[in-house]
Amino acid sequence: MADTPLIRFDRVAKIYGKGETEVRALDGASFTINDGEFVAIMGPSGSGKSTAMNILGCLDTPTSGSYLFRGIDVKSLTRSQRALLRRNYIGFVFQGFNLLKRTTARENLELPLIYRGETSANRRKLALRALELVGLGDRANHTSSELSGGQQQRVAIARALVTEPAVIFADEPTGNLDSSRSHEIMKLLDDLNRTRHLTIVLVTHEEDIAAYARRQIRFRDGKIASDAPTQKGAA
Repeated sequence: MADTPLIRFDRVAKIYGKGETEVRALDGASFTINDGEFVAIMGPSGSGKSTAMNILGCLDTPTSGSYLFRGIDVKSLTRSQRALLRRNYIGFVFQGFNLLKRTTARENLELPLIYRGETSANRRKLALRALELVGLGDRANHTSSELSGGQQQRVAIARALVTEPAVIFADEPTGNLDSSRSHEIMKLLDDLNRTRHLTIVLVTHEEDIAAYARRQIRFRDGKIASDAPTQKGAA
């Protein structure tokens, strides 16, 4: 259905431990994210934002409540089905880049395509196209160790893009970069959202980075404290 949200959190709770040791990492969180949105998830340490991201990325499941991805209850899927969902519909960008150091930028991008069963020729074509999208078409044969931190994060973004996912989850993507490189990366993500209507969910604790999003969801003590458009989203 066209009006089905890409993501729906419905009273999601995640509880660790029992009795006196019980911790409610999430406590009845509800929100939706539609195709093409750029959303920042924020909150202090222990607020629940990282737990929410793990569930969104199908790396964990709720204790109660439901997480629907394109209308499908993720909790009802088997572990292998969740792995397929991650492989085919979700791209990840991490603070630490997570690139293979002695492998070229192109080869780093081809790795997820191997799992998809793409031919060698198609892997190369898709990898080069993704590198062009992030402005690194001329760095395809450079290893990670030959690239700057900002370039490495661009490769990581290209790797997330190469499978043409429905959504990219970016977890503190600028955490290892200086201010100038951080804003370059955020401008790239903003451009991908605007020009390619790519859905982006960003976890950050930095206000200036979150300002690139068009909406901010703030967590506190496992609950949603606020959910509102940013100045960009309201414009």
